Amino acid sequence: MRTTKLFAGILVACIALYSNAGFAQQSSTEKMIRGYYAAYEKKDWGLMEGLLADAFTFSSPAGDDHINLKLYKERCWPNCNKIKKFDIVKLIVKDDDAFVTYNGWTTDGKLFRNTEYFRFKDGKIMENECFFGPGVNYPNNTAK
Repeated sequence: MRTTKLFAGILVACIALYSNAGFAQQSSTEKMIRGYYAAYEKKDWGLMEGLLADAFTFSSPAGDDHINLKLYKERCWPNCNKIKKFDIVKLIVKDDDAFVTYNGWTTDGKLFRNTEYFRFKDGKIMENECFFGPGVNYPNNTAK
């Protein structure tokens, strides 16, 4: 009887450790994603650069087709000056992939809603594909 209870206790402990290991990875990925948006809110390129892999690529309907990190900084990063905040509506993480739907707010009070697909490798963001939703679409759009 004691052996059975001991085995059951060890089994429960192993399951708990395994579950927590998976949660820690997901939690780390979620932290990177939240850090990505926080970098825009804080206008902190150092924070952003620390999250992105050297081989990072970005794509969007605005003519960005897998642009590299240098072009991303030149074309997209200046939009941080027009960003007030992001509200994450949905965040789904599965292994090295994540989808995020968010409401973004510009400094002049306009709303834009996008979904982004992230791919991760070696603890860094390798790829971001942005899909524009209804509203302003992206901060430098001149639509009202």
